[in-house]
Amino acid sequence: MAGTGDPAPAAGRPGDDAVLPFAVEALDSRGRLVHLGPALDTILSRHAYPEPVARLIGEAAALTALLGTALKFDGRFIFQTQSDGPVHMLVVDFEAPDRLRACARFDEAAVHAAIAEGRATSADLLGAGHLAMTVDQGPDMSRYQGVVPLDGRSLEDAAHQYFAQSEQIPTRVRLAVAEVVSRDAGHAPRHAWRAGGLLVQFLPESSARLPVRDLDPGDAPEGSLPLPVDEDDAWTEAASLVGTVEDHELTDPAVSAEDLLYRLFHERGVRVYDRQPIIERCRCSRDKVADMLRSFSADDRKDMVDEGRINVTCEFCSTAYDFDPAEFEVGEEE
Repeated sequence: MAGTGDPAPAAGRPGDDAVLPFAVEALDSRGRLVHLGPALDTILSRHAYPEPVARLIGEAAALTALLGTALKFDGRFIFQTQSDGPVHMLVVDFEAPDRLRACARFDEAAVHAAIAEGRATSADLLGAGHLAMTVDQGPDMSRYQGVVPLDGRSLEDAAHQYFAQSEQIPTRVRLAVAEVVSRDAGHAPRHAWRAGGLLVQFLPESSARLPVRDLDPGDAPEGSLPLPVDEDDAWTEAASLVGTVEDHELTDPAVSAEDLLYRLFHERGVRVYDRQPIIERCRCSRDKVADMLRSFSADDRKDMVDEGRINVTCEFCSTAYDFDPAEFEVGEEE
């Protein structure tokens, strides 16, 4: 929900801000397709992100929605990059069953230099570093985290490596982001962000049909090439069909998730399940920020005071919180 002073949210389309699970039983494949509309536009409209940074956040948000909605319990799925590129850090936080928020830290001068030099792809902006995907099941359960390197690869490529090494399930991912113009009658044209994502996995009943690859370096001598592994014919067909998806098919408001899945798999038959809605919702609150400030020492809080107040702005939703330093002095020793 937009807060006070936020831009008016973009008009949604049926099927927006939702993940549609599906199965192609003839190809032993299952997957999910996401369309993000007003939720993503609200996230991006709160910040003056340069266009390539906004696109990168959109890709990450679509991927996180695809993965987060697979959680079968109340918990969080956290997508986070740390790298040496113009975008130093990217965080997308999904809280089951449906809450999504995202933000990025970046070097504005470096981003604009990359744009001027024509090297502002997602891989260029991220540079070298790592991508961590964390499943947090709550304070009483251990966390699971998968980490893959970022070394000049796109988020799609990083996702493929994540599944290859963490779950060893044949997986194909497609991500796309677009800024579209809506021209509703009686209203001025409005630019709005959209993102789409498609994830398909090969899940045959017999585990013997799953191709098993050696992960470099494995136990082979350094420099050895991985042994070739024959793909299952069903998976080869499914992956090839996913590879035909164009960016505009994932972001066009006129192409519903059902329409796109029919285009891809109508010859084999595709079954869809209930949509899983996605909402933009930050987890910050005045009480949580106050608790965070209380965790600092009195000297640290003193350094935060500006013109007699402590001001904190949430990096995710840009909500500003204003505190009187005196309210943290109660009960503290002088």
